[in-house]
Amino acid sequence: MRHFGHIAPEVRRRLFHQEPCAFTADSASRLLSVALGATLYSPATRPRLADDIVKQTGRGVVSMVLCLEDSIGDEDVADAEENLVQQFTDLAGRDKLDLPLLFIRVRTPEQIPDLARRLGPAVRLLSGFVMPKFTEERGIPFLEALASAETASGRRLFAMPVLESPELLYRESRVETLEGISRAVDKYRDRVLALRLGVTDFCSSYGLRRAPDMTAYDVQVVASVIADVVNMLGRADGTGFTVTGPVWEYFRVQERMFKPQLRRSPFLEGQAEELREALIEHAMDGLLREITLDQANGLLGKTCIHPSHVLPVHALSVVSHEEFSDAQDILRPERGGGGVLRSAYTNKMNEVKPHRAWAERTLLRAEVFGVANEDIGFVELLAAGIPG
Repeated sequence: MRHFGHIAPEVRRRLFHQEPCAFTADSASRLLSVALGATLYSPATRPRLADDIVKQTGRGVVSMVLCLEDSIGDEDVADAEENLVQQFTDLAGRDKLDLPLLFIRVRTPEQIPDLARRLGPAVRLLSGFVMPKFTEERGIPFLEALASAETASGRRLFAMPVLESPELLYRESRVETLEGISRAVDKYRDRVLALRLGVTDFCSSYGLRRAPDMTAYDVQVVASVIADVVNMLGRADGTGFTVTGPVWEYFRVQERMFKPQLRRSPFLEGQAEELREALIEHAMDGLLREITLDQANGLLGKTCIHPSHVLPVHALSVVSHEEFSDAQDILRPERGGGGVLRSAYTNKMNEVKPHRAWAERTLLRAEVFGVANEDIGFVELLAAGIPG
């Protein structure tokens, strides 16, 4: 699979200076953690889940979570588990499928080895498990269960802990909780693919819900948690993990209080005014702003609960030609001793040592999401990726 692999090769050649690389579920974890992109969640109760997965793959989805937790009722768990086993078996019996990375969001540690066993040969389609309300105390049993399931199945399985517990939110317990989480995930570092933020649960603790005109970063009690999670768990010194962006809850807005946040000029230049209007109508201007703020705050990828959110995440993850040029200049071997240089675009200073970590992360993102041609922006990427 590859990002933007659902669009025609000739269109990709027009869009990309460097096309996104191909990868599989067996690729290196460092690559996969970046490649997650927009991770689409789906309730495990869907009766045609196998068909849904194939359909979303054809629309550019490369990672999905099949949820047994908050998205379904307590009384539906047993049926949902059985449905998952049937749907995986169905997929395993189909020929030549290019499937996304598939994860199961469980409720309890015991579900992990049980489901891995019940999947039988179809476990080869599974990439791992999402672990809710993760703290050191609650998380270690999940990680131990994952290790057990991996040994029994012979399949490499990844963990994606969800950071959403009240202990993490509350100021008086936050640092201690983060230190505990750090110890837990560091012990299982090779199997922790990414850390996911459960911002809806954070808001719930205070009876809050952000409006479609607002981002997670406008809710200060939430923004402070994101900052501390990245501070302690997202460092670029080799100790950190990929931390993914929070879910965007809205699909369509009936009425808005504030002006739309999308400038007209990029869409006029790309002759895509209709696309701009459609994005505004479906609250995508807020989503685009939040994705941009995610990236500015050290997050990569995003939890998504609607297929229409996937393409904006991926379009804004593509590395611009200017970013690519700066990153390459900074990492040239002859620059190893440091120094300052003017960018090739002659509009900024590139300081080799302070910008090195940024450049390394940028080139890894470029490998996965590609590098846009010099005259290509996110508007063209959005328009090209929309199914015809």
